[in-house]
Amino acid sequence: MSAPPDPDHSVGTITVRYWAGAKAAAGTSADTFEAQPGLTLAGLVEQVLALHPGDRMARTVGACSVLLGDQPVGSRDPAAVVVPPGSVVELLPPFAGG
Repeated sequence: MSAPPDPDHSVGTITVRYWAGAKAAAGTSADTFEAQPGLTLAGLVEQVLALHPGDRMARTVGACSVLLGDQPVGSRDPAAVVVPPGSVVELLPPFAGG
C-alpha cells in the first residue's frame, strides 16, 4: 500500500521516508503503512521490500542507516525494535563525500 505521507502522522499509520539512493530505488520519497500491534523494524522492512521488489531496493535498504523518529537504530537487532503507530522511519543510504 503506497500513499503520500500523512502530514499529521496519523496514529494508525507508519511513514517510511526514503533518501538519496533509496528514494531512487523506491521511485518515491515516502510510503505509508498501516500500523500493526507489535510490528518490528524487521517486519516493516519486509513490507517495504514487498512493495518495492528487486535486488536494487534490497541492496539499498540493506546498506541504509535507519532513524526511528529522530533516534538512530544503530546496531540494534531490527527484529527487536518495535515501531509504534504514528512513527516516521527514515532510510538513509551511505553518501559519498563529506
